[in-house]
Amino acid sequence: MKSPYHPLNPLSLCYVVGGILLGFCQKIGQILHFTGRALWHVITPPYFPAQFGRQLMDIGYYSLPVVGMTALFTGMVLALQSYTGFARFNAEGAIAGVVVLSMTRELAPVLAGLMVAGRVGASIAAEIGTMRVTEQIDALTTLSVNPFKYLIAPRIVAGAITLPILVLIGDLIGVYGGYVVAIYTLDFSANSYLAQSWDILEPIDVISGLAKAGVFGFVVALMGCYHGFNSQRGAQGVGAATTNAVVSSSILILIFNYLLTQIFFS
Repeated sequence: MKSPYHPLNPLSLCYVVGGILLGFCQKIGQILHFTGRALWHVITPPYFPAQFGRQLMDIGYYSLPVVGMTALFTGMVLALQSYTGFARFNAEGAIAGVVVLSMTRELAPVLAGLMVAGRVGASIAAEIGTMRVTEQIDALTTLSVNPFKYLIAPRIVAGAITLPILVLIGDLIGVYGGYVVAIYTLDFSANSYLAQSWDILEPIDVISGLAKAGVFGFVVALMGCYHGFNSQRGAQGVGAATTNAVVSSSILILIFNYLLTQIFFS
């Protein structure tokens, strides 16, 4: 008689698939519950302005060099690659439009989100995870300080506010990078390039990128806080929380990028 848990037994496969599905649903429920609690503490007092100001500096100001360098070289490479491709169809004049639309709609918010996820998401998860392991979060509760108020809410608000600012700066730097390559390497006319960029750009292009950036900043901060807050004991648990925060943030950024693009440009 075959064991019901034999690898080739359909019943055992049902157990495995069912266990995976239930585990996935449980994880989604935990994240949604954590998100609801975090949002509630964001909109209700008391607030901690000092913590909020610190997170603005950590998430926004210190991420500016990374985002700026990424946007600059992305714009420069985009101009070169566009010229190489469009030259085959004698459509070099479209390079200015391609650079400005690609940067404002997609590349600046997505790349900035991924860069911030790697720098800030990992930092948030490691910091809160270490506090969990060393029982500092329990100490806050003992001192009648709500950890969600003190640790989670300031980071989420700061992430949602600072990433659109970073993306707006990245838009300018990325378009400038494409301009430099087009003028000094590809021998375009400066006035013509600027006029084409300005004519093709519409407010919805910039607004959609900034809206995406706000969502991405919220996601990065939320995933860093969630994985750090639920970190397992020990150094290995903190390392796993850091890795999971970056991976989950990156995946959600790509998913929400598609969904928001569908909403804005369907």
